[in-house]
Order: sequence, then structure tokens, then C-alpha cells
Amino acid sequence: METSNGKVVAQSMWMVWESIFDIFSRFRSESIWRFGICKLVIRRHYGKRIVCHDGSQIQAGDWIGELHLDNQQVIELSRAVGSDRAGIMTARMLRRGMKQISQAMKNSPELAKVQAITGVTLLHRGIIHGLGFEQHQITSKWAKGFSKVYLRFLLRILHPEGKQRVKQAGEKLEPRILVISRQALFERFTEKDKEKEPQMIYM
Repeated sequence: METSNGKVVAQSMWMVWESIFDIFSRFRSESIWRFGICKLVIRRHYGKRIVCHDGSQIQAGDWIGELHLDNQQVIELSRAVGSDRAGIMTARMLRRGMKQISQAMKNSPELAKVQAITGVTLLHRGIIHGLGFEQHQITSKWAKGFSKVYLRFLLRILHPEGKQRVKQAGEKLEPRILVISRQALFERFTEKDKEKEPQMIYM
């Protein structure tokens, strides 16, 4: 499916906004790391306590890595190979990025304090497939409402069929917090970790 001129303009404007947002991100974070399609914002956790499945706990004030995708790469892939193929390629690139993050957290003294990797997404079913993430509810009504509006708008902008997906999925598109503890990350992404066929994802 070809991208309409209107969507191309909207995507370009969105990337300008993301560039501005990246500047502000530097002020609310200690550092920003890039691993292929992944961007990791190192900051403190200011929300409620999160108890992971392995017993690890993330308390307010603990250091976390906030995971984001490079949406410019996602857009370029979608335009080049189509949304379906781009979704599979994005999933593979994300997996590769997560393995790089795991290695960096093992070897870098600067990342030794990071207790977990977190993110917020609408399409949590795809994002956790084969990557070891667990999902948690967003307890703050304000944060949940803002994330829902923001991420739905992002899906409409980035995905060629985003408008239709939002309409069809309706209330099923609920934002979730994705979390993988430091130990779970190391256990999931080892040197012997084998590639598994990923599902199509967008973040």
C-alpha cells in the first residue's frame, strides 16, 4: 500500500516533533543510548512500585532504561518494503537491539545501576512475544488516559492502515507498561540465545 501525500506530510511533522522531544528528554534523563532501532533513556523511576514475576522490585528512585523505537527507521522501512514486511523486520531489529542492550548492561559500568527495562505501548501482545517482557496495568488514570490518546495518534500516523486499526480494535487498544528486570533480561538474551520467528509489531 502506497503512503498518501497527506500521511507523508503528517509523518514528517511528527518526526520534527520527536526531534524536539529528544532535546527535552536529555534534561529528564542521565544518558541516552542507541542500539540499532532501539533507544534507551536512562532515568529514575518515579511511579509506584513494580513487582516483577521473578521477585525483583522497582521502587521510586531506582534507575531504569526506558525503551523507545526509532520511529524514523520504522517509517522508512514501511515505505520501502510495505507495512507487513516492515513489521517483521522491525521485530527482528528490536530483538537484535535487546541482545545488544543485555550485553551493554553486563559490561558497562555506567549501566550497572539500571534495574529494569520498561516501555509503554498499545500493541503489547506483539511486543512481548519472544522478548521476555511482562505487562502491568497503568494505575494512574491521568497517565493511562494520556498514553492512550498519544499512542493511538502515533499508530494512526506511523502505520499505513493506522486509522483503520484504531477504528477496528476500538477499546481493545489499551496501553500497558512493559517490564523486564535486569536478571530476566540476562537470562533471556544469552550468547546462546537462538533467533525465533517474531510476530509483527509496532510500538
